[in-house]
Amino acid sequence: MSRRSGDMVGVWAEMQRQQQRQTVAESRRRWEADQQTQAYQMRATQGHREFRAAEARRRTEELDARVAVLQSLLASGCEAPAFRTASLLRPETVEPFAPGALAVPLTLPDPAHYQATGGWHTGQAQAEARARFEHDWYAAQEAENQRQRQLAAYQREYQRWADARLAETRQYNAGVRELTDGVRRRDPETVVQFFTAALYASTAWPEDFPRRVAAAYDTAASQLVLDWELPGYDAVPEAKSVRYMYNLDQDKEVARPVTQRRALYRDLLAQCVLLVLHELYAADESGVLESVVLNGLVDGHDPTTGRPERMCLATVRADRTTFRELRLAQVDAASCLTDALHGQLSGRPDQLTAVRPGRRPEEVGNRVVAHGGDTEPDLLGMDPLAFEDLVAELFRAMGMEAVTTRRSGDGGVDVDALDPTPIRGGKIVVQVKRYRNTVPPSAVRDLFGTVQDRGANKGVLVTTSRFGPGSHTFANGKPLELISGPELVDLLHRHGLRGRLGDGTPSRTVQPTPTVPDLRLPEDYNILGMAWTGSVALDVCALVCRGNKVLGDEHFVFYNNPSTPDGSVRTLTPTAPDKAAVCVAFDGLPPEADRFVLVAAVDPEVNADADLSGFTDARIRLLDPALTELGELAVSDGRPGETALVLGSFRRRAGDDWDFVLGGRGYTGGLEELVRDFGIEVD
Repeated sequence: MSRRSGDMVGVWAEMQRQQQRQTVAESRRRWEADQQTQAYQMRATQGHREFRAAEARRRTEELDARVAVLQSLLASGCEAPAFRTASLLRPETVEPFAPGALAVPLTLPDPAHYQATGGWHTGQAQAEARARFEHDWYAAQEAENQRQRQLAAYQREYQRWADARLAETRQYNAGVRELTDGVRRRDPETVVQFFTAALYASTAWPEDFPRRVAAAYDTAASQLVLDWELPGYDAVPEAKSVRYMYNLDQDKEVARPVTQRRALYRDLLAQCVLLVLHELYAADESGVLESVVLNGLVDGHDPTTGRPERMCLATVRADRTTFRELRLAQVDAASCLTDALHGQLSGRPDQLTAVRPGRRPEEVGNRVVAHGGDTEPDLLGMDPLAFEDLVAELFRAMGMEAVTTRRSGDGGVDVDALDPTPIRGGKIVVQVKRYRNTVPPSAVRDLFGTVQDRGANKGVLVTTSRFGPGSHTFANGKPLELISGPELVDLLHRHGLRGRLGDGTPSRTVQPTPTVPDLRLPEDYNILGMAWTGSVALDVCALVCRGNKVLGDEHFVFYNNPSTPDGSVRTLTPTAPDKAAVCVAFDGLPPEADRFVLVAAVDPEVNADADLSGFTDARIRLLDPALTELGELAVSDGRPGETALVLGSFRRRAGDDWDFVLGGRGYTGGLEELVRDFGIEVD
C-alpha cells in the first residue's frame, strides 16, 4: 500500500518545503529585478549593439554558474546542517499581552485648573466653575471605567488565546517526543516517516530538483529501502554559451558538446545518490540504520513498448560502517559509487539506459510511506462542503479559530473565523467561491455588505479562479481581502496543507510580474514618465480602449494587473524625476484599439482622506528606450473634492499615428467611478 505521510512530521515537512520555495522564489525575484534594472540602465547609457553583446555575456555567465552548482552539489550538500528532531520542537512561549493605549489610565481633571486666580470665588462664577469641573470629572471617570472594562475584556480574550496556543504547542511537542520514541523503538512506519521527511525538507538540494521519495523499513535487518527521483537530463544546460552575432543582430546559443553534457549528467546522478545517503546517515541520531538500499529513478518510456515507465539509472546498498569511512568532499562521485560502494550507475543515462534496481520498498512487507508525489487534491473537483472545510482548516492552521456555517441561514457566510491576536485581530467572515471563471464584482460588493451587517472586522473572499480589475478597485481601501486560486494554493502549501488547480501538476508559488522593462519588447516602444508636485500618493493606471470603452478587464493596467496579455503595455519602476512610469509599444497595441488613456487616482490606503487639490505642476515625459526625452506633455491640475482624474489620451489617427489629447475630467468617486465610466464592471 502506498500513501503520503499525513501526520505531524509530514505536515512539518510540507511547511518546511514551502518556506524554502518562498525563500528561493524571493531571492530569484530580487535577482531578476536587479538584473532587469541593470539592463534598463544599460540601455540608457549604451548603444544597441553594446547592450546586446553585454546581455549575451550575462547569459553565458548564468550557464556557467548553473554548471558550477551541479558540479559542487555533493560538496555543498555535505555542508548543510543535519536533520535533527530538535528542529521540530516549538518554543513553549506565546506573545506577551500588548494592550497598547488601553494600558494607559486616563488622567482625571485637576480642580486647580477650574479655579480663578486667588481660589474659588463666591457667587455665580464659583458655581459655574464647580459645575464644569464636576461634569468633566464624571465624563472622565466614565471613560476610565470604560477603558478598564475594555482592558479586562481584552485580557480575558488574550488569556483564552494564550492558553489555547500554549496547549496546542505542548500537544505538538508531545507528538515530537512520541515520534522520537517511535524511531528509537524502530517502529517501521515512524522510522520511514522521519527519514523521508528529512529528505523531503532538506535544504541541500536545488529548488528545481525533484523530491519524490518512497520508502519502507526492514526492522529485522535495520535497513531502509527507498526509491528516490533523480533529476532529468535537462538539468544540465544544453547550451554552453551565448554569442551575439553583430552582422545578424541576433543571439546564437553555442551547444554544449554531447560528451561533456553526458559526463556532467552522469556525475550529477552519482552525486545525488551519495548526497541522499549522506543525509540519511547524518540524520540517524538513534542508530537505527545499519544499511540503506537506494534506487535512483527517472520518468521515461520503455523502449520496447513505448509505455511510460520509471527507469532505474543508479542503485546501491551502502552499509553504515563503510559509508562513514568515506570523505565525500574529496571523492570522484561516479568512482565512489561504483567502486567504493559497489553500486551500479547507468553508462548512458542521457539515453535512459537502465540498470537493474536493488531491493524495492514494496518488497519489504511493511507500509510504504511517500513524500512529494502528485496526489494533490484538485480544488476545482472537490466537493463544495469539503472545500469549505479545507478553507476553515487553513484558517485554523494560520492560528485562528474557524468553523464552517450552516448551509441555510448563514447570511452568505461559509466560514466564521476569529483572529484572537490582540489589537489587530477580530471577527472575520469568509465566503468561498469554487469558480472556474472570474469572480464578478457583485460578489465582492455583497461581501462588503455582509461585513457591515455582521459587524465584522474583515471580510475574506476565497476562490479557485481570479478577480478582475473591478473587484480589486472596489475592495481597495476597504476591510476586504481577495484570495485568488494560485494564492490559495500557495497558502495551503505554506501551512502544510495540500491542493492544486486542475491540471494534475502541483502548483508553484505565484511569481509577480517584473516591474521593469521586458527586454524582449520591440525596439520602438516608448516610456511615459509622470511627475507632479505635492505629497499625495497616486495610483497611475492605463486603459487600452476602443472609443470610450476598455477592450477588456485584462487591458486595464494597474497595481493588480501590471501588464496587458500581449505585453504591449506594462507598468515600470520610475526613474527620477518621475514618480510613475508606463511602457507602451504603440505599434503592438491591438488593431481594434484607437485610444490609450492615462489616469491617476488617490491611493486610499495611503491617503484615505486626500483629494487631488495637491496634484499640481503635473507633466508627462515621452521617452525612447534609451531614456532620451522626446517631448513633454502638460497635464491638468487636480481640483478639491476630486479623487481620480483622466490625465490624457493618445488617439490613433490615419496612418497609425498617435496624437496626445489633454484630459482633465475629474471624478469624486475615485478610481471605482472612473473605471466604471470606461465600461469596467465594479458593481
